[in-house]
Amino acid sequence: MRATAALPFQLDDEPEENEVRPAPTAPIMAKFLEARTVLLFGGIDHKLAQSVATQLLYLDHLSHDPIKLLINSPGGHVESGDTIHDIISFIESPVAVIGTGWVASAGTHIFLGAPRERRFCLPNTRFLIHQPSGGAMGRAGDIAIQAAEIVKMRERLARIIAEATGQPVERVREDIDHDYWMNIEEAKAYGILGTVVRSMNEVKF
Repeated sequence: MRATAALPFQLDDEPEENEVRPAPTAPIMAKFLEARTVLLFGGIDHKLAQSVATQLLYLDHLSHDPIKLLINSPGGHVESGDTIHDIISFIESPVAVIGTGWVASAGTHIFLGAPRERRFCLPNTRFLIHQPSGGAMGRAGDIAIQAAEIVKMRERLARIIAEATGQPVERVREDIDHDYWMNIEEAKAYGILGTVVRSMNEVKF
């Protein structure tokens, strides 16, 4: 883990503030919403969290029919990931998460917001869990506070992973000490992944 930025804490490299993200056109996004499908691609920051949360809340407002959330992410801010993770269970519409490419770090945290029977992925997906990082800048007192907060957040995330996967929290604490990569077979055995799918027709919940 690299300590590259001050609060908020992150589960991977922080997205560049000036990063230009080519966005799908409005007509395409409208079609995805009509299909009750939300895309979460890229680094997780407050802007992405706002966009994904807005779409989930809007679709839930329209009806309580199922929603599909596709995830391809290297991770990002823990707090931004917390927002999406919590909204998945906050809304009444059942949400299925579908991993593709890589579901890493804060992306895995979001993925675990759905119950295991609603966690899907495509065949070439990889998963990563690890502990949060944070900045260690400023006065000594501030550094101590940040260090204490990282410890508390690490424990909270370990307990979330343990509860979502069925793994003992002691094992999770040990596993997230370093980058812990899993392929689809390993992720399924660990309890992160529910079902591997090869077509959208196989996403049944």
